Amino acid sequence: MDLTFDFTVNKETKIVHITREFAANHSLVWDAFTTQEILDQWWAPKPWESRTKIMNFEDGGRRFYAMVSPEGQEFWSLQKYSAIHPKTNFKMYNSFADKDENPELPGSDWSFNFSEQNGITTVNIVIYNESVERMEKMIEMGFQGGFTMTLNYLDSLLNDLK
Repeated sequence: MDLTFDFTVNKETKIVHITREFAANHSLVWDAFTTQEILDQWWAPKPWESRTKIMNFEDGGRRFYAMVSPEGQEFWSLQKYSAIHPKTNFKMYNSFADKDENPELPGSDWSFNFSEQNGITTVNIVIYNESVERMEKMIEMGFQGGFTMTLNYLDSLLNDLK
């Protein structure tokens, strides 16, 4: 099956747009993006790991987690949930942070939209960066390649969880 995957970076508007289809049930895909136990299995490019310290998925809640290198080096991020519409959309503000949860600003606004048709679940992600510098930092850190890898891990994981 040929599933859509599109990753577009627009430096002028400071927006990254990602569309990814999964041959999986809508509820399962939603859970993969909103449940700590599943997120930590795929939200990091291997051999890195995602380790969530705090996750409270609700309006006004947050996820505080580290990307952990094979050598044990931790890179922290803070995600603050600003709107949740179960099974269809959630929005969050994402920023790098230190180990004490102090955000490194500027950050980025993420919007996740979920839909299903004929057993295929589509996730549309729009990331608006507050500054071109932050966007360029994300790109320099290998965000496109890393996030592409993580979405491929998610695809495999969803196949295992079906």
